[in-house]
Amino acid sequence: MSRMVFCKKYKKEMEGLDAAPYPGAKGQEVFENVSREAWADWQSHQTMLINEKHLSLVDAEARKYLQGEMDKYFSGDDYDKAEGYVPPSG
Repeated sequence: MSRMVFCKKYKKEMEGLDAAPYPGAKGQEVFENVSREAWADWQSHQTMLINEKHLSLVDAEARKYLQGEMDKYFSGDDYDKAEGYVPPSG
């Protein structure tokens, strides 16, 4: 049986992650409050931001920016979208 969490993004009980996505308090917070589906959706959005905004994860400012956007994404606040991005049709 899978672990269930109340997902802060989708505001309902959903299947949780198997492990914290990264170490530390923030990883534990995500593990306890974000569903598997919401995490996968964030990863897709994060990839789009990295690609469209030409971010380098070596850059501490880029990582700080992504952390802030992740917090906004999961809390329901307005978060950055890539300018000019058109989702694939199909």
